[in-house]
Amino acid sequence: MAIALEWAAKGMYTTTPNPRVGCILVQHGQVIGAGHTQPAGQAHAEIQALNDAARRGIDVRGATAYVTLEPCSHFGRTPPCADALVKAGVARVVGAMADPNPLVAGQGYERLRAAGIAVTSGVLEDAARELNIGFFARMQRGRPWVRMKAAASLDGKTALHNGQSQWITSQTARDDGHQWRARACAIVTGIGTVIEDDPQMTVRAVATPRQPQRIIVDSRLQIHPDARILSGGGSLVVAAHGDTEKIARLADTGTEVIVLPNRDGKVDLPAMIDELGRRQCNELHVEAGFKLNGSLIREGCVDELLLYLAPTLLGDALGLYDLGVLDNLEQKRNLTFHEVRQIGADLRILARFSPIHP
Repeated sequence: MAIALEWAAKGMYTTTPNPRVGCILVQHGQVIGAGHTQPAGQAHAEIQALNDAARRGIDVRGATAYVTLEPCSHFGRTPPCADALVKAGVARVVGAMADPNPLVAGQGYERLRAAGIAVTSGVLEDAARELNIGFFARMQRGRPWVRMKAAASLDGKTALHNGQSQWITSQTARDDGHQWRARACAIVTGIGTVIEDDPQMTVRAVATPRQPQRIIVDSRLQIHPDARILSGGGSLVVAAHGDTEKIARLADTGTEVIVLPNRDGKVDLPAMIDELGRRQCNELHVEAGFKLNGSLIREGCVDELLLYLAPTLLGDALGLYDLGVLDNLEQKRNLTFHEVRQIGADLRILARFSPIHP
């Protein structure tokens, strides 16, 4: 299963909105076929592994298939993988976990058992879930997994008082951050960051055939059509106020605008997260300023913080999150450390809100 997970990771940047799945076929202790899920509409991991064995001229009858997610049992863009395994004559299927998709949800395993195939599930389940944490979030609650990335000094400062911030962390840490960008379905930032920095918000330090969609939270539609984040088209602006003329100008750049106001005349952030879930966004990556960061956290929209800390101190400077003033410690927001690792000269912390927002 560990080998199958390595194959699943080969689809880290390409399978969305489908899960990252790997499959290996084993016969007499030898791997005779391997594959991972291809981009949406193309072959799933099980089909890739069966085709790999066929190319080698190996008969898979009686083999064991190790697959990182329950084989699908429904017709989507492709036929059911469970049926393909039955037809191929495998004797046993070992799965990491059941598929949370309501269209599958145990039916794949049942179809295999009905055909006389031995089925085992729950092998390296935690690792398989982590690989597809966004897919599971969307299937189980209808919302993407929201990861908020920030870089700061050891005293929690993201920029000097004059806004200068390039660069606090090392090149190694910045390149690592691009890997997290690349695995996301979409990247969110705020209009303040766009006006201040004119960022591209693209993946550049990692080779990837797919760029995440770029999303800008812009209540008053202040964004200029020439902003670099809109280049190439396909970006999404989420506003609180509709302006027909501005929306038309943005449409000319290939940019979509949706209007989701809350009672305060700002963008309804939970509604935005729900809408992205409906659009099949699995993992949402946030890189924004302290105001939008704070709003997203306060409104329960964030699952995980991805924080890079540089071994430096900046003193009186801009902070990470605008969370307002707390009157007592019972109002604090609790997280758990999921992973702490040194990346180059910097420290990378993955911390998750507890309990995870539903």
